[in-house]
Amino acid sequence: MSRRSAAAPLVDGRTAVVTGAGSGIGRAVARRLAAHGCPVALADWNEEGLEETAASIDGPVLARKLDVRDRQAQMAFAAAVAEWAPAPLGMVFNNAGVTVLQSVADAAPEDDEWVTDVNFNGVVHGVRAFLPLLLRQDAGVVVNTSSVFGLIGFPHQTAYCASKFAVRGYTEALRQELRDTNVHAVVVHPGGVRTNIVANARFRSDFRNRTPDHATATREFASIARTTPERAAEIIHSGVRRGRSRILVGPDAVAFDLLVRVAPTRYYDVIDRLESLVRRS
Repeated sequence: MSRRSAAAPLVDGRTAVVTGAGSGIGRAVARRLAAHGCPVALADWNEEGLEETAASIDGPVLARKLDVRDRQAQMAFAAAVAEWAPAPLGMVFNNAGVTVLQSVADAAPEDDEWVTDVNFNGVVHGVRAFLPLLLRQDAGVVVNTSSVFGLIGFPHQTAYCASKFAVRGYTEALRQELRDTNVHAVVVHPGGVRTNIVANARFRSDFRNRTPDHATATREFASIARTTPERAAEIIHSGVRRGRSRILVGPDAVAFDLLVRVAPTRYYDVIDRLESLVRRS
């Protein structure tokens, strides 16, 4: 078998799978891929948002309500996609994600488990469901969404950070397993992207009580998230087509990646100072 691991995967015109497609980055990536000739298979727990995404796309669409925590449901979705797909699989984008704002000392364990199950186990189930199809055709790319919080630790985001660091490690290890195949594994690290992740979060407390309630946290996130979902989709699509193994989305992700390399144990001191300056301005 010839090795093509150095070459960029073929994505445009091939069937694409997107979870978390009911809003945000997932919706924007689905629309962008469809605009580049991809039949798209979409999944989300939010059926209304999923239907809105599907209705906005011209071209072949398969939409399924899906709880990514359900391994058997993911397997069934992969089987449905394999039967439906008008073209070979190009890209599988495991993107569904949630968060909770709470401290470790006062955490509700069920909320941490919810975050881990969706963000990490959902990715694992998606990879296990679709990877055999990609290996069978010896082509394609698995794209897993981590976060800028898969690069740094952040207070009151312990479960989210743990899950996103796990996605990063899982994807990087998977990439090494695929070295002698034509299947690629890519990890994506979005920074602040204007999505509903905080609006849909479970909220118990925030760092230093700067945001005393969920509504305030949502407004503050909206004020600092500078990257649009459409711009994020453009960066992800371009990075995958160029054969990138690691994609940083947004200037904040690039800055944090550099910061953690320069000050691996002191980066939060810098972040805290910068946050204070931003708040004053």
